[in-house]
Amino acid sequence: MYRNGVLEKEGFPVEEVSDYVADPGNTVWFDLCSPSPEDLGVIGEELGLHELAVEDVLSDHQRPKVDVYDNHLFITVYGVHFDDGHLDPVEVNVFVTANALVTVRENDHFDIGAVTRRWDATSRRAGHGVAFLLHGLLDYVVDSQFALVQDLDGQAEALEESLFEDEVRDGRELQRTMYVLRKNTTRLRKITMPMREVVGTLLRRDQEIVADPVLAPYYEDVYDHVLRVNEWVESIRDMLANVRETRLSQQGFRLNEIMKRVTSWAAIIAVPTMITGFYGQNVPYPGSGQGWGFWMSGFLVAVTSVALYMVFKRKDWL
Repeated sequence: MYRNGVLEKEGFPVEEVSDYVADPGNTVWFDLCSPSPEDLGVIGEELGLHELAVEDVLSDHQRPKVDVYDNHLFITVYGVHFDDGHLDPVEVNVFVTANALVTVRENDHFDIGAVTRRWDATSRRAGHGVAFLLHGLLDYVVDSQFALVQDLDGQAEALEESLFEDEVRDGRELQRTMYVLRKNTTRLRKITMPMREVVGTLLRRDQEIVADPVLAPYYEDVYDHVLRVNEWVESIRDMLANVRETRLSQQGFRLNEIMKRVTSWAAIIAVPTMITGFYGQNVPYPGSGQGWGFWMSGFLVAVTSVALYMVFKRKDWL
């Protein structure tokens, strides 16, 4: 509980929230992690939260959004978390009233401690109440997404460069890396694209709950980061699409090279087969029954094979 921008009390039970929010000079933040329906019911009664907003918390995989009710806002955002190399977003629901902020985390993979440290680092703006707390939370969420998209961009560039290495790594490993990267990028896009609408709604001047002229530039900075993340994600998707097309082109080119070599060797083998097959007929032929006839056929096989090899090599078929 903050009073006039100064932290005064921590660790109090949820039943006391209504007593503190009754004083306009107080600002209360309450955090719930994987709460039960009963816990949500208690905080809902304390702050007078709309039943539809409470129901949305109990429904998994909500789209990032802002719902506007008479006495509060309901916001859904996602933190980023990696589980064995795969992106596993963590849903965070936020209730915002005139002087109370309630965060409801899907699980403890969202580092709420990092958010509180960010609030403590900018405590000089704590006097702006709920708008200050909400900005710190959104700023942390967007910065985490920004850091992740930077990492994905680095992976995409490394993948792109690896396509043209002299020693191309195993095709299955390359394909799996490409698949995981595309999957993570797609998941990230689903949680970053709606953030433009979320922050844009909060920037509207008719949102009296978080409207604060002093903090408006800070919210606009968060909005700018959201736009940059969205543009970067789209750039990565385009890059991965180009990598996939390039990989397919390389495979097609490689297949053509193999077919040329197989065809060339088949032609070389076909000539000796033709000559020996011809001389193997039960008809007289030059040198039939004589030693020099055998040596002449061998000479023809060798000369013709070497000639074909040189022709195919000059054409870069071998």
